[in-house]
Amino acid sequence: MKKIIILGLLMAVIAVFIGFDVDRFLTLEYIKSQQSSFEQFYQQNQLLTILSFFIAYVIITGASLPGAAIMTLIGGAIFGLVTGLVIVSFASSIGATLAFLVSRYIFRDSVQTRFSHHLSAINDGIEKDGAFYLFALRLVPAFPFFVINLLMGLTQLKTWTFYWVSQLGMLAGTAVYVNAGTQLAQIESVSGILSPGLILSFVLLAILPFVARKTVNLVKNRRALKAYQKPASFDTNLIVIGGGSAGLVTAYIAAAVKAKVTLIEKHKMGGDCLNTGCVPSKAIIRSAKFLSHISRSEEFGIKKANAEFDFAHVMQRVQSVISKIEPHDSVERFTGLGVDVIEGEAKIVSPWSVEVNGKTLSARHIVVATGARPFVPPIEGLEQIDYYTSDNVWDMRVKPEKMVVLGGGPIGCELTQSFNRLGIEVTQVEMAPQIMGREDPEISELVMQKFSDEGVKVLVNHRAKKIIRQGDRAELIAQHDGTDVAIPFDALLVAVGRAPNVSGFGLEQLGVRLTPRGTIEVNEYLQSNIPTIYACGDVAGPYQFTHTASHQAWYASVNALFGIFKRFKADYSVIPWATFTEPEVARVGLNETEARAQGLAYEVTRYGIDDLDRAIADSEAHGFIKVLTVPGKDKILGVTLVGEHAGDLIAEYVLAMKHDLGLNKILGTIHIYPTLAEANKFVAGEWKKAHAPQKLLDWVSRFHRWRRG
Repeated sequence: MKKIIILGLLMAVIAVFIGFDVDRFLTLEYIKSQQSSFEQFYQQNQLLTILSFFIAYVIITGASLPGAAIMTLIGGAIFGLVTGLVIVSFASSIGATLAFLVSRYIFRDSVQTRFSHHLSAINDGIEKDGAFYLFALRLVPAFPFFVINLLMGLTQLKTWTFYWVSQLGMLAGTAVYVNAGTQLAQIESVSGILSPGLILSFVLLAILPFVARKTVNLVKNRRALKAYQKPASFDTNLIVIGGGSAGLVTAYIAAAVKAKVTLIEKHKMGGDCLNTGCVPSKAIIRSAKFLSHISRSEEFGIKKANAEFDFAHVMQRVQSVISKIEPHDSVERFTGLGVDVIEGEAKIVSPWSVEVNGKTLSARHIVVATGARPFVPPIEGLEQIDYYTSDNVWDMRVKPEKMVVLGGGPIGCELTQSFNRLGIEVTQVEMAPQIMGREDPEISELVMQKFSDEGVKVLVNHRAKKIIRQGDRAELIAQHDGTDVAIPFDALLVAVGRAPNVSGFGLEQLGVRLTPRGTIEVNEYLQSNIPTIYACGDVAGPYQFTHTASHQAWYASVNALFGIFKRFKADYSVIPWATFTEPEVARVGLNETEARAQGLAYEVTRYGIDDLDRAIADSEAHGFIKVLTVPGKDKILGVTLVGEHAGDLIAEYVLAMKHDLGLNKILGTIHIYPTLAEANKFVAGEWKKAHAPQKLLDWVSRFHRWRRG
């Protein structure tokens, strides 16, 4: 209602302006003919004239009506240069701010919601450099100021920033017009006030802030490097520290574009993903899932099925899977691709130099891709026991009877279910109100219920307090609602998160800045405060996914090698992920929790996979797809997919969101029958049903009745 009232008032002002033909008074000929009358009235009623002129100017600019240029000339003609400049400057800025606020209040929410994908880059730019952009536009009076007011109102620019930048930025152009007004008799046309030379001067003045910023950055970069002697020549174009996902892709891309690149790895090629993370966890998940299928044999029509297994053999299979994949990330493969691979411990000794194995190598740029390690919280008594993390749990060969898994994130959840299915009595302990804290509560509850059905004891709102050792066994004391709870175990897996590897190889000595989360602070180009040093992957954040590390690696390598010509901002607009529990949980974009937190309007469309033919045939008829869309539109804001092969099925939505395809496009795409992928089409069909044009269908129904006679 408030928006309707404001819009009504605005329309009333416009109607008065048009109905009373006010624009006939805002012509150069009219004000010339009435100049002496205006001046005489001003001499007799100075305060009234100033106030009336000020209010009229504010109304015209606030309502985005034509005539601001003429009003500025009138200000100069009546009040003179100094007084006219003061009056017009403040009136124009206040009026512009009113137009800005009207545009923001009436239109911004709907525009931002409808075009959020397209506007994300603009919003990021406005947040970082909005004042620069606005100031540059304000300095060019040839650009329609009323358009600037309305467009800026649709952005996230702060009102106070808009006002003071407008006040400052419009001052030069206003001065030109007010000064022209003092010489009103000599003006033949409004367009003639700005000569080509004057316009060029304003344009040059407009780009001055950007030139100044570039200059400041250049000075800062030189200051960061001035304490070090730059080599006259370089041994290589790029040194990459770390042979995990981010480092391998960085080196691969550099070699592919024929740069000379050196990759240094101190431990194992392939990093955490191959050796202690993605690969081994998926290998044990597969073995555990096979056992779960045997326990469900009656669901598949098999009256009785048994399996004998040796825990050590299962764990050895994990190592054999790693061994089969190792050649993909091996020294030999990357050497064959043209990468100079060095096995050793790197130490950055200057912005261009790295020591390794007693030798110093120089490069124009260095990329830090040192990954992360399991974070071990300071729990009293933890040092008294041999606990496991995701690094060393793969060395386990003797099956424990009772295991406590500390942590309810993806790693903790995947290994909790897997070890439970391998016959270990598992208790999962999480300090937060739910496991899988990044997902909607209903998702967490569904997974928790599955864990409980399989025999896992899940304890949420339990904070690990201390470890008490008792002979061969130990107890975790966790605090819950102010009460200590004792949880016995003979194996403890700590899986509460990962800490970036940022120390011990020279970053501290160079003064490379870190974020509050402990990652290397990088800009949108993945460049640190030391301009020759870039970072990507877990060590840079903000995501700790293998696929994100590879994604960042492209930007780090290309910006480091070709940044003198063109730099690319890392794009995090569509980041998918999956937790490979059963049921699998995959997500891209927003979920309901995040949408509510951001105050975004959304619609939810669900499709239950229990209704899908292929899921029923596979005895995997569980889970659902939940799609968030812009209200009334098929534009996808986010998707959560729960069920068999969710991590594979989510890819269609990742593609759709990346290329701004809506649910109608998915509905119009042929999907093979019978497949799980049909669920993606069916949820689009559910959206279509909910948005069927009922009035049109009523008319169609009448048409068919008429056709039947």
